Amino acid sequence: MPPSSPGDERTSRPPLLEIVIPARNEEGRLPGGLLQLCAKLARMPFPSRVIVVDNNSTDGTAEIVRTWPAGRVPVRLVACATPGKGAAVRAGLLATSAPFVGFCDADMATDLDAVDSALGLLLSGERVVIGSRAHAGSVVENRHSKVRELGAFGFRALAAALVPGVSDTQCGFKFFDGVLARDVAADLRTPGFAFDVELLARCAARGARALEIPVNWRDMPGSRFSPARHSLGILLEMGRIWLRLRLRSRPRAAVGPAWEPPLDPVGYP
Repeated sequence: MPPSSPGDERTSRPPLLEIVIPARNEEGRLPGGLLQLCAKLARMPFPSRVIVVDNNSTDGTAEIVRTWPAGRVPVRLVACATPGKGAAVRAGLLATSAPFVGFCDADMATDLDAVDSALGLLLSGERVVIGSRAHAGSVVENRHSKVRELGAFGFRALAAALVPGVSDTQCGFKFFDGVLARDVAADLRTPGFAFDVELLARCAARGARALEIPVNWRDMPGSRFSPARHSLGILLEMGRIWLRLRLRSRPRAAVGPAWEPPLDPVGYP
């Protein structure tokens, strides 16, 4: 039998870090994003794994993952039938088993050098580390319209009431202690855009405040968010989150999340 290579040894050991990518109709952006992420993780001195959650895609997203070539960083496919990025992230986090987990967007808008900072902080004892475009040290290339920027300002004001002290709840780059992430994901009920707010609020309720780190972030083409079409739904989602958090002392449901009917499954960049 031929001797095993270092790459074989890495993939045979349990991962220290797993990163979830929620994906809906991402056949155009996913291959490039996976190449970047796998190349980054392959250079790190520990086993890791990527989990792509196919969220009811109607294109070749799932097939891209199924046929992804084997390498030093395994790529796993998970299916999520409930529409919405929040539902997809929940499914991905619950599919993890690593001591440290995170999620990022398929477009890799956040420069992956931030992975080093996030993991270093988790190893030092932090439990929630999130990228923040509002951080003084961040470099942000933003091509959003003035209308969308105004909507983002209003959303941040609402989010601040639910997650005090967090300046950017919506950057798609978040890392966690794995046990905490899986525990919180089991309670998530928001399938759409505002799921990050519920996720961070539930972490805070467990005594795990989010530490924001600077990122290099680029606004990538292909956004599906429309202020005119999605603003009302987001306001209703935020209201539901506020109500759930006030009632969080109720016992957890025995099976699965009691998803609210999706108003419009927005949430993907």
